[in-house]
Amino acid sequence: MIKKITAEELYKKIKNNEDFKLVDVLLPSSYNEWHIPGAINLQIDEMEEKAPVLFKKDDEIIVYCVSFECQSSTRAAKELEKLGFTNVKDFKGGKKEWKEKNFH
Repeated sequence: MIKKITAEELYKKIKNNEDFKLVDVLLPSSYNEWHIPGAINLQIDEMEEKAPVLFKKDDEIIVYCVSFECQSSTRAAKELEKLGFTNVKDFKGGKKEWKEKNFH
């Protein structure tokens, strides 16, 4: 079961400088246009190769995509869990909810 995180919880983590990895799973063009502060860009098809280099197995990893309708973040979270990462969360609201709440 993939754990979820709300926009407010994520915003608080960023503001408190908590130690976690934030991953935008969208295409580089979307990431470069705009992303949540502190996020890195890692697409699902790169996870198997790059995630073990970028993250430790017990790192808190939060993934997001565009919105609740987008399933990419959920697929990315499942892929990370399959690779053995134990603390993965899915921010389902994604970029759309983040902007709607005027978080910066």
